[in-house]
Amino acid sequence: MNCRHCNATLTLPLIDLGFAPPSNAYLSTQQLQQPEKKYPLRVLVCQTCWLAQTEDFAQAHELFDADYAYFSSFSSTWLEHAKLYAAEMSARFHLSSSSHVVEIAANDGYLLQYFKAANIPCTGVEPTASTASAARAKGIDIVQEFFGVALANTLIAQGKQADLTAANNVLAHVPDINDFVAGFTVLLKPNGVATFEFPHLMQLMALNQFDTIYHEHFSYLSLIAVQRIFAANGLTVFDVEEHPTHGGSLRVFAQRTDTGKQPISDRVAKMLRAEDAIGIQTEKYYLAFQVRAEKVKDDFVNFLADAKRQGKTVAAYGAAAKGNTLMNFAELGSDLIQYVVDKNPAKQGKFMPGSRIPIVSPEALHSQRPDYLVILPWNIADEVTQQNAALTKLGTQFVTAVPKLEIA
Repeated sequence: MNCRHCNATLTLPLIDLGFAPPSNAYLSTQQLQQPEKKYPLRVLVCQTCWLAQTEDFAQAHELFDADYAYFSSFSSTWLEHAKLYAAEMSARFHLSSSSHVVEIAANDGYLLQYFKAANIPCTGVEPTASTASAARAKGIDIVQEFFGVALANTLIAQGKQADLTAANNVLAHVPDINDFVAGFTVLLKPNGVATFEFPHLMQLMALNQFDTIYHEHFSYLSLIAVQRIFAANGLTVFDVEEHPTHGGSLRVFAQRTDTGKQPISDRVAKMLRAEDAIGIQTEKYYLAFQVRAEKVKDDFVNFLADAKRQGKTVAAYGAAAKGNTLMNFAELGSDLIQYVVDKNPAKQGKFMPGSRIPIVSPEALHSQRPDYLVILPWNIADEVTQQNAALTKLGTQFVTAVPKLEIA
């Protein structure tokens, strides 16, 4: 395989998580009688541009289909993050009713609703029918297509050139990363600003977040790699911020190289130095990750097996993609985890891909109270624990498996 960005031959392995179905391909009762499509889940690292990336097996149209079930608005923590972003960007870049904001991967309108409420014109680009429909229900203008240079030109022809573009948790999701990034260069007004948020490779490695690897994530990103990709496609990084979201993310600010006038923040060079110092551009940095992931898997399976031997019941919270990666890597099923609860009605009544564990509403935690509740989306563990504090008083213990097994 060749690198998605620079086309160099890939030989450095990061991790092999075996075979798994797409993480958001939740199963209906009828589909339980049918075989599932599973793909190898392996990540390689380019030693030319240092972009970490999954091998090419699954196609984007198979991963982001009409039944795509990830809705951003079900996390109150993420909604608060989005609301703060809208306020900060509006103030910093002087957005007004004469501005235009475009969000790529607008999902269910979780972010653009705040720009709309502030009377700032906005457009969302969202290829999945399920979430696009939810965004339209909020009164948001949605273009239901995949983004790239061609769509950027179409939007400009429609008078939708952007003062600000937002791309939260989508840069990792695109197979043709060069066409995707080049689309922002086309779409931005001469002095427009693009922001991108994505889980930081440095945090993924430091905190053993292997479960954030799944087929929908084609890339695993450092600022070193992103700066190179942007520069090759007409964008200059002028600022970067660290955020705690999704286990540790970067928010990167970029502008058109040919016309942008934003000053370059010292934080860009500081982050590049930090990444280089930790070894992101060395082979050694990536070599122990497989062993660390396998220890998490083994510890988790042993815990579940012990609980079963003791007659304890175990349920999980959050039918999240990262949970599917963990459960398929560990080859788990409903014999060890009885059910998964999720607030999203689109997932309730379905089954986890691969493990085929049933997904039910959170009310099940009270009618079928478990002895242990495994929080699969560990990035919102505090939120989940607070929402379910009553269970603690009844004897339920909360469990997280990543970055290491913890029982509280």
